[in-house]
Amino acid sequence: REVITVDRFFPSTRLCSHCGGIAEKLPLNVREWTCGCGTTHDRDVNAAKNLLAAGLAVTACGAQVRPGVRPGAAR
Repeated sequence: REVITVDRFFPSTRLCSHCGGIAEKLPLNVREWTCGCGTTHDRDVNAAKNLLAAGLAVTACGAQVRPGVRPGAAR
């Protein structure tokens, strides 16, 4: 196994794993939120998807890659 670190300030819980949009600050008591694209996220599941994608991007590209907004996606 390989351990890959992601930037401490990576917005894993606020970053929409569907469209790439970033939500405003979410208090810790907010466990579920809906993005502007209409996708509803469980905070922890969404963070896990984003951290997996960031880790896979690092292993594929060899650099800290931050996922961007998909072309044509609503913000």
